[in-house]
Amino acid sequence: MNRYVWILLFVLGLVAPFVVYPVFMMKLLCFALFALAFNLLLGYTGLLSFGHAAFFGGASYITGHLIRNSGLTPELGILGGTLFAALLGYLVGSLAIRRQGIYFAMVTLALAQIVYFIALKAPFTGGEDGLQGIPRGFLFGLIDLNRVHVVGGKPLALNLYYFVFAVFCLGFWIIYRTIHSPFGQVLKGLRENEPRAVSLGYKVDRFKLMAFVISSAIAGLAGATKALVFQLASLTDVSWHTSGEVVLMTLLGGVGTVLGPLAGAFTVVTLQSELTSVGAWITVIIGGIFVICVLLFRRGFVGELGRLLKRSL
Repeated sequence: MNRYVWILLFVLGLVAPFVVYPVFMMKLLCFALFALAFNLLLGYTGLLSFGHAAFFGGASYITGHLIRNSGLTPELGILGGTLFAALLGYLVGSLAIRRQGIYFAMVTLALAQIVYFIALKAPFTGGEDGLQGIPRGFLFGLIDLNRVHVVGGKPLALNLYYFVFAVFCLGFWIIYRTIHSPFGQVLKGLRENEPRAVSLGYKVDRFKLMAFVISSAIAGLAGATKALVFQLASLTDVSWHTSGEVVLMTLLGGVGTVLGPLAGAFTVVTLQSELTSVGAWITVIIGGIFVICVLLFRRGFVGELGRLLKRSL
């Protein structure tokens, strides 16, 4: 895409906390990064995982434990959570890629439920209460992430927001470079015609596993950052509902597009925020909107826009 589009999006990210509630923006950035990680697997490799919350939530628990109980600084805690998600992704991926299609999806769901059970029963996770009171601390021992700046009479957690924004930009760059590299082109080939890739001599299982690990690590990075923002790691983060939400975000925005997961995450997070007053009906309303959008926008919001503009978004 045109570089001016990227510059515009970057500037919007910089000024967003002065216009929109910063906590909402930080939640949006975390889930957008989560959706980007999932889209790498589904949109560019053709693998549908129903258990990605295991990496998102697992990293949040590890990060919370490392920061709260081991006294690590926030950047080291997030790094530890991301590495844990990558390792877990390697273990899960090594088993799951032996199957294809719905069988692959069911294997990832089953293994994710094991992670959920561990999070529920393990002594260091807090059980149903989760890990609460995760300290944000000082970034690199210098920047106080708890500091609140008063701008125009409004208290804004700018230090924390710009740290989250930097993490998002890093994750987005990794995803973008991956899908536009020779490795990414091989992944697209696997998605389109796996037997052809095998006939060309590619070791498809190795490429699938590498994509799975990268996707898991970025999902873990998103979950670890979210734990720091809300100072909480809960069972919701590892539940199958969260895995379903990221599938919804990706489908709404557009599978196999760069900006689609961002648009899908913005839609879902905004609806959840604006419809909190309706209680349990929020699931029905979001489900209805999803059905309508799937019928009207078969390629997702960004996918349909790209088709109209005749360019890749």
